[in-house]
Amino acid sequence: MTPLLRSRGYAVTVAGTGREAVEAFERERPDLVILDLGLPDMDGSEVCRQVRERADTPILVLSARGAEKDKVAALDQGADDYVTKPFGPDELMARVRAALRRSLGRESLLYGQLTRGDLTIDFDRRRVQRGGLEIRLTPREFELLTLLVTHAGRVLTHRTILKAIWGTHSVDQPEHLRVLMGQLRKKIEPDPASPRYLLTEPWVGYRFADEPD
Repeated sequence: MTPLLRSRGYAVTVAGTGREAVEAFERERPDLVILDLGLPDMDGSEVCRQVRERADTPILVLSARGAEKDKVAALDQGADDYVTKPFGPDELMARVRAALRRSLGRESLLYGQLTRGDLTIDFDRRRVQRGGLEIRLTPREFELLTLLVTHAGRVLTHRTILKAIWGTHSVDQPEHLRVLMGQLRKKIEPDPASPRYLLTEPWVGYRFADEPD
């Protein structure tokens, strides 16, 4: 992975343990953290937590297949996205580029308008249009859409979304989120059965497509 990144023009600092990673982050303040959860000295989610306490730098997690609990823990601690092993170089580089783009534009998403495909979201007026036609959303539907769009491309876990919208008392009631997501998809997706904007990450959560087809 390091040779690949360097061949594409990125400066790379390598750390072999979680402690070294946190120390390197403090010293280098990189634009992106790529974190393998399989660390010899501490859980990868703990590294996520410590990095997130220090900065809003995007964190891309590498995870082995089947490690759903580890992925969810890392995402809940502040990771932005994950790539499941094995992965190809093109997928990794696409995720890196997307994470860096989101980092540059993260602060501007709550103001003005955002257009993705035929979908336009006006944050100031709290209006949504698809193909030029206005879509009427309930306050909670708009809140869910805004939360996902603000972190476009980033996987938000069920727990994170439930806590943000309904509060900490609802983190064990995922049926609320399933119902709300279903309602929102029916309104903004051209084909709710095959969504292009509101994507499901199986067993983990949801994300708003950074670049919908």
